[in-house]
Amino acid sequence: MIAIVDYGVGNLFSLKSSLAAVGAEAVVTGDAETLRKADRILLPGVGAFGDAAEKLRATGLDAVVIEQARRGKPLMGICLGMQLLFDKSLEYGEHAGLGLIPGEVRPIAELIPAGLKIPHIGWNALRFTEKKSPLFRLIREGDCVYFVHSFYAARCEADVIANAEYGALLTAAVQRDNVCGCQFHPEKSGRVGLDILKAFCEPVP
Repeated sequence: MIAIVDYGVGNLFSLKSSLAAVGAEAVVTGDAETLRKADRILLPGVGAFGDAAEKLRATGLDAVVIEQARRGKPLMGICLGMQLLFDKSLEYGEHAGLGLIPGEVRPIAELIPAGLKIPHIGWNALRFTEKKSPLFRLIREGDCVYFVHSFYAARCEADVIANAEYGALLTAAVQRDNVCGCQFHPEKSGRVGLDILKAFCEPVP
């Protein structure tokens, strides 16, 4: 069973529908014991980092997510959920993250050429890094996924598994052992996104 963390932020039911499309049993939950019983955990998120981190901590689910990740349970963060995996964010101030992957979240405006629209919205091709990930075993390099973001993960090179180009190379996905994250929205990325979710939900052959 896949548990989708419900802390008041994220496209929860579109994500659940995508999981159903790949044959995965999923539940949207804000219950700590359900998260502990789940086989895998998905941490979604949209909006501002500070607000989302505060909401997650207010529910007490931040501690449960950290606990389960440190016990080896597969965890995937999506969009803002991926950003929450890092040590901190510099989005409108400085805010602490979950600290599951070393790095920080910074504005893409400091990296991309002036004149490109922010937020970065649209389809971009994935460029895999040398760190091969089973998360991408059902797709090919160059497949396109859908992004909506104004901030990106930085100082995390050792854990980057894919980049995307938007005037500069931006972190598209990361993985450290059992913890992974996608800056893009797999639930909005058609067949490619469904195959990524399928790969996350199924044991590695």
